[in-house]
Amino acid sequence: MKPLLRAVNLSKTFGTLPAVQQVSLEVYPGEVVGLAGASGSGKSALFMLLAGLYVPTGGDIYFEGRRLQCPFRARALGIEIIHQTPDLAERLDVTSNIFLGNEIGWPLVSKWLKVPNRRRMDKEAARILAQLDVHFDSLHEKVTNLSSEQRQLIAIARAMIRPAKLIIIDDPTLLLSYSFQQKLLSLIQAWQSQGTAVIFSSNNLDHLLAVTDRIIVLRQGRQIAEYRTDEAGREEIVAAMVGTTDRQQLTPIIWALDSYYRAREQAEKLRQSQLLLERDLASQDTLKRQLIDRLAEQINALDSANAALQDAQRRLLTELEQERKHLAREIHDQVIQDLLSVNYRLEELETGEVVTPALGAELADIRNTIRVLVDDLRHICGNLRPPTIDSLGLGAALQSYTHDWANRTGISVTLDLDANLGRLPEAIELSIFRIVQEGLSNVRKHARASTVQIGLRHTSPRTLMISIADDGQGLPDGFDLSTLSAKGHYGLLGISERVALLGGRLKLQNQAGGGLLIQAEIQHPRVAQSGGG
Repeated sequence: MKPLLRAVNLSKTFGTLPAVQQVSLEVYPGEVVGLAGASGSGKSALFMLLAGLYVPTGGDIYFEGRRLQCPFRARALGIEIIHQTPDLAERLDVTSNIFLGNEIGWPLVSKWLKVPNRRRMDKEAARILAQLDVHFDSLHEKVTNLSSEQRQLIAIARAMIRPAKLIIIDDPTLLLSYSFQQKLLSLIQAWQSQGTAVIFSSNNLDHLLAVTDRIIVLRQGRQIAEYRTDEAGREEIVAAMVGTTDRQQLTPIIWALDSYYRAREQAEKLRQSQLLLERDLASQDTLKRQLIDRLAEQINALDSANAALQDAQRRLLTELEQERKHLAREIHDQVIQDLLSVNYRLEELETGEVVTPALGAELADIRNTIRVLVDDLRHICGNLRPPTIDSLGLGAALQSYTHDWANRTGISVTLDLDANLGRLPEAIELSIFRIVQEGLSNVRKHARASTVQIGLRHTSPRTLMISIADDGQGLPDGFDLSTLSAKGHYGLLGISERVALLGGRLKLQNQAGGGLLIQAEIQHPRVAQSGGG
């Protein structure tokens, strides 16, 4: 297959400042290519070059095998552009902005001049906006009166009015709330399924990991690395973005117990501040250079300390799971079998002719005690290592565990599993099972709840949302996750640790109707859609 878009040694210089330096890339039909990089890495400048809005200082752009003369009219080629900040005609209304340059109507003099058919345009605009779950009181409202988010949604709608061969997106999610960010990610997947190519530039690495096929990393205007998304790790990509040399040992820059991603974001901002200082003070005296070097040493030391902490925690959890598996097998294969053997021998004695009624009753009581002990040991084995998870997968293990837990506690449990849950790597399945297990344990001990709802739903092919909601008393005012260990409460703390080590996000909030909602969103390798839990 030939590439739809090909850039060869693209460069762009503003005065003496190089913004893009000899970047080469190819994009194929139906492929989603992500652009990753820190602020100032050259993503936006490359975006403007590929959109035909900047004339390159050097290099060439080919579309469908034809070399383009810059600047060029992207829309005429079948290329749609979604800017980071919406580019709208302020004095026009919603519908007019959506159809700007693509009006529906009757030709007046030539195919370029038309009498707009306002009724058809309003109807089509309403249909497209409905796909985005957007509603305006009036499509005749001037866009200058709208919020930043509404304006960005109009810009996205403009890219949807006709089929495109390529859609270039420059991180519009900065102006969008979470639900509309997810809607855009769903749109990207839909465009891909229709054979449309997408170039998606974003500062949100989770978004890139969720929807792209390849990720190209830029740093200081240069193309540093390119990864197949299914084969790339988050830490590997971050290493390329920030220029860390020890890539094999890199873990996210700063890891905090209750706010992993927030801490990493702050560390990345600090690293970018360092890069800006280095650039601004390149010609300054030696003392300032020494201060910058010292700052770099401190950041690297902090990175190493946090990397070691995370690696140690991962090893500890892995060894703990192996020990649990070994212990559960020993109890099941040895202790339980020995107890069952003793029970059979007692049964033989009980049926013997020399056994008196009093002795028979005592033997029956002993046998009943052994049966109860065997049931308790089987329950312990199930907690140590869910027996169905290795053979039948996470879904079956959760169904078995929640059914047993509800019977033991008297608390009703509703389990909602994604129909395409599929099989995940062993470590991820075990971690998700432990998150649910610890969540239910927390409900039993502290929530005073009567019902629990558990959900596992894919928010994208590589993102899973785990939710645990109860109707209990919720969290107290002023709740602080970091103080739990001092009080001897480790359930929510354990959930926080596992989510962080999976590279996910954890959200705890009291529900309006009462009770606590726990949501954990984690990344995982793409799941085959034919899978089932």
